[in-house]
Amino acid sequence: MAFRFDPYDPAFDADPFPAYKVLRDEHPCFYSEEAGMWVLSRYDDILAALSNWRTYSSAKGNLIDELPGRAGSTLGSSDPPRHDRLRALIQSAMTKRALDHVIEPARASCHKHLAALRDQSVFDFVGDYGSKMTVDLLFYLFNLPRADAEVVRDNAVLMVQTDAKTRQKTEAHLAAFRWMADYAENLVQERKKNPGDDLLSGFITAEIDGEKLLDKEVQLTVTTLIMAGIESLSGFLGMFAYNLANEHDARRAVSADHGLIPDAMEESLRFNTSAQRFKRCLQVDTELHGQTMKAGDFVMLAYGSANRDERMFENPDSYDVARRPKRHLGFGGGVHACIGSALARVATEVIFSEFLKAVPEFTRVDDVLPWVPSSNFRSPQKLRLARG
Repeated sequence: MAFRFDPYDPAFDADPFPAYKVLRDEHPCFYSEEAGMWVLSRYDDILAALSNWRTYSSAKGNLIDELPGRAGSTLGSSDPPRHDRLRALIQSAMTKRALDHVIEPARASCHKHLAALRDQSVFDFVGDYGSKMTVDLLFYLFNLPRADAEVVRDNAVLMVQTDAKTRQKTEAHLAAFRWMADYAENLVQERKKNPGDDLLSGFITAEIDGEKLLDKEVQLTVTTLIMAGIESLSGFLGMFAYNLANEHDARRAVSADHGLIPDAMEESLRFNTSAQRFKRCLQVDTELHGQTMKAGDFVMLAYGSANRDERMFENPDSYDVARRPKRHLGFGGGVHACIGSALARVATEVIFSEFLKAVPEFTRVDDVLPWVPSSNFRSPQKLRLARG
């Protein structure tokens, strides 16, 4: 039977790693009919693509199923020199001060949500803790109205999803994106009139050599960061908890020594990252592993496969908190390395340090998990944990 690779198949996200291994070993440059694009699965090939934006362009979008209006207009969906200008201006607003100032508010939110779980022997890590924490952090950083939390979260979740049957964004997904874009536009206009000491105001006022972000650029940046800040970070937190729930020795080691949390986090980003697949568009005909990819073809970069490539990592299918995999692709790489990675690391360390103080021992309740239906991301929609 001919090999197929279908990133829309719900069964695939339940355990994508056997298919990734077949890709790496037998089809390192594979055309997926289901995805309508080439798939690169080996670490070196993906790193080379990430390092060569002139050939592997992001300007036609980086999401497998792109949202309208993003391509060419956001940090993740543009190439230099526009990308470099956007990144410099956005980075100037995301200063170390913002990182330092998020620690205590994050800790306070942890205490609040963990207190609500104190009497529950079984709880949903995603819905009861991880997702609530990411909403709290984002609303703090952008100084958003707390009354908007539920509707913002619901739309952010829908934005990252793709319908597995139609293999595309449905009207519900597109409506969520339109709602978020309108919400961000209103925020930008309000904050221009009433600036404050928050990240959104920082984007509006950021200036380098007399140049500022355009209103549309701020709007799209905020829209993307709300999506990433709520759903992508929540997905990573859920995957980290999922990894620790499955790996008993690692969980016990980290619970006993919270100084291991940063290394365990990096290993989770390698071993079972939520950021599984992103795309590029070829600008020139490219030969790779005996295949000819044509200019204009889309190429999927399977980060989740690269992070399990035995050509790069020894015993890649083992979760080892002592590994220190500094070159993993859990936050991407090249010019498009995740701009929020430092913030995500700081927040995750606080969130898990407090969680493991309150719940040092836990196990998974369900053998089969519901996974977020997304062609880009992989994370549990629900992760029920039992104490002890």
